[in-house]
Amino acid sequence: MDIETLHPVPQTEKCSLYQLPAASTLNRIIASTPETRAICNDPFLFGVEYTRNLRQACTRIIQALAAEELFGFIETEAIVFHVLRGGLNFGLREALTDACGWNRHGSAFISAQRARDSRDSEDWHITESAYRKVYLPKTATAILGDVVATGTSLEHALQELLRAVDQQGGRLRSILFFTFGGQRAAEILNDIDAVCRERYPDYSGTTLVYIEGCFEVARIDTPMSIRITGTDLLRRGSLMAPEFIASQYAKPSYAIERCTIYDAGSRAFWLPEY
Repeated sequence: MDIETLHPVPQTEKCSLYQLPAASTLNRIIASTPETRAICNDPFLFGVEYTRNLRQACTRIIQALAAEELFGFIETEAIVFHVLRGGLNFGLREALTDACGWNRHGSAFISAQRARDSRDSEDWHITESAYRKVYLPKTATAILGDVVATGTSLEHALQELLRAVDQQGGRLRSILFFTFGGQRAAEILNDIDAVCRERYPDYSGTTLVYIEGCFEVARIDTPMSIRITGTDLLRRGSLMAPEFIASQYAKPSYAIERCTIYDAGSRAFWLPEY
């Protein structure tokens, strides 16, 4: 990736934010917390301990975003859009309560399971998307999180969100997305942001929060002997928070880890597979 300049936002001991230069109307931020550094550096942090850490990190990030007026939060307009199953890990419903003291924000759910039928690293598609429970206020702020490599699930989820908004005669005010992910997340959200600005006259913007870094994704030509193309998030050549870079040296085994964060679904919900 082309290395960009990070612009620090006022820091706290428990949460650091860095804004990336504006390349479009998309607001891109890298956030670092003790909890997410632990998640990335220690693959043995799993199960409920993993989801609790991620929820606490999201709470800290939401508080920091609100304090710096980098994102606007209105309780009755907020809908946490869960993309099953990885999106459940972020604990955003509870994080909003912990950060803002809320009790009246809503939740919506869709399934989006990706797979590929060939060895082509680009040949990912959605194989299961039958479950949908999408309730939206008339004016909605969508808040969601997921791990993004190819972006197949994210693209599907956001298209379903727009379809549900239009079917219910509503409108979107803004989107806030949290991810362990790469550049593909920004590309997809850029496209969605453009659609929302054209479709909803008072749309205020899209914010992408990269957790610990914007990571490179393994490809066929990546110089690694062991890799899963289109899945592994790599530290090599990535734009990362300074705190995360420094934290790696406390656990030297990071250098032989293939992926920055291993399967976010089984890591939380099915440990024998993980």
